[in-house]
This record gives sequence, structure tokens and C-alpha cells, in this order.
Amino acid sequence: MKLVRFGPLGQERPGIVDREGALRDLTAHVPDITPDVLSRASLEWLSQLDTASLPIVPGTPRLGRPLVGTQQFIAIGLNYSDHAEESNMPIPAEPVVFTKAVSCIQGPNDEVRRPRNSEKMDWEVELGIVIGSRASYVDPAQALDHVAGYLLCDDLSERAFQLERGGSWDKGKGCETFGPIGPWLVTADEVGDPQQLGMWLDVNGQRMQTGNTAKMIFDCATIVSYLSQFMVLQPGDIITTGTPPGVGLGKQPPVYLQEGDVIELGIDKLGTQKHRVIAWNEGR
Repeated sequence: MKLVRFGPLGQERPGIVDREGALRDLTAHVPDITPDVLSRASLEWLSQLDTASLPIVPGTPRLGRPLVGTQQFIAIGLNYSDHAEESNMPIPAEPVVFTKAVSCIQGPNDEVRRPRNSEKMDWEVELGIVIGSRASYVDPAQALDHVAGYLLCDDLSERAFQLERGGSWDKGKGCETFGPIGPWLVTADEVGDPQQLGMWLDVNGQRMQTGNTAKMIFDCATIVSYLSQFMVLQPGDIITTGTPPGVGLGKQPPVYLQEGDVIELGIDKLGTQKHRVIAWNEGR
């Protein structure tokens, strides 16, 4: 299934995309796409609905973040060896873990803000894992049993904040609007093998990143298992799993985002995003 939320900001309604690509309204069956909806039993129940009987949503409404209620937005850094190389950092022996502020999560096509005093705003196309059931000390062989589905994420970053201001990477990762996710939350059964997904990102129509999740250093099962050794993962938590090469930091010379730039990105089976960069105070 492709679960979605649509409508104006703050007024989103739950929906599902049918096999023909039509957006259908789920409001009569669930109040919203929340962690409770992500349980195996709830997803099984939803999969039994006759989608053809659900109302078609007319027009092309705004798409919001495809779920609400996320408590943790966790990220894995340097998870593609060629990205580590372009960043002039060693290939990690264990997953590099940092967090993105939950407050940075937004819809897939909403404008993204260049933070005040930003010098080095960058892009990163990434596969996001959505947790469906509580995970604590799980083995890799059972780790994906705790996954409800997957989504597309742009792990926007401010490299000067991240790397030049001391302390953890978190400073440059959780700025307002730095977590566009969606357009859909695609359930695990529909995605199949998460390690066989092509991915790409363009800036102003120029291809910057091309990759495949097959080249992850630590695969999705390893990541979920690893994180569960240090924290309890809860339904609705999102894990974004690293980016392939081609980020602005790795260009020679480096290239960073400016107001007016347009970012487009996609992952096989998970849809696409498109967002424009605006100034931190634009429209306020």
C-alpha cells in the first residue's frame, strides 16, 4: 500500500494511492496516518479494504508528510563508501548515528528554508525506514519484522553548522524544513527488498546524485538491529539511512544551495519530491 496525507498544512487527511495511481480518501476508516495505523494488524486490515469503493480525491491537492506522531528521527551517516570518500572521512567500522529534529519534518514538495547565517546548505537523497512495532535488542534476522514501510527523504544539511561549529552533527541537520519526507509511506510488502532501490537527485535540472541502496555499507536490517541495542525504537519512528555520492560538499569546488534553487529527487517505488529553496524569513 501507498499511504498518504493530503490537504492544506495543518488540515491534512489520510489517503491511499490505488493501483491505478488514483488518490483515495481514507477518512471514513482512519482519522489519520498515526503510529497506531502502522501495526501489522492495522496494515493487514487496511489492505483488505476495497479501494475502488473509497472516494477519489479530486484535483491535485498538496501532499503532506505521510505520517504523524513520529517521536524519533534518527539518521545514519557515511553509509555509502564513495560518499565517505568524497567527504574525506574514513569508512566507518560501525554505523555513524545522529538525530534530526522531529520539528524539521515536512511534506515532500513544500518549500525548504535556507537557515539564517547559512553558508553551506546541501542536499542528500536517502531511503527512510518507518518503524511499525517496538524494537529493543532485536537480531538482524528479525529486524525487518519491525518495519512498517519505507519512504523517500531529503536529508538536508548545513555543512558549516554540522562540521565547523563544534559538537555533534545534529546542529546542521535539524533546521526548519530540513526533513522533507514522502510523498508516500509505502508498506514493506510492496517495496520488497529494500536493498535493490535506485535513487537520484537533481538541482536545477542537473543530475547530482545517482545511486542504489545495494551499495549501503550497513543494510536496513543491520541498521534497525544496531540502533535497537542503544535505544527503543517505537512505531512511527523514522530512520534515514545515508546518501550516495554527489552531495554539494563533495564537488570540486563545493557547490551549495541558494535561494531559488529547485531540488528534485526520487527512489524506485517510493515516488519523487520537488522543493524550492527560499530565504529563512520569506513568507513570514
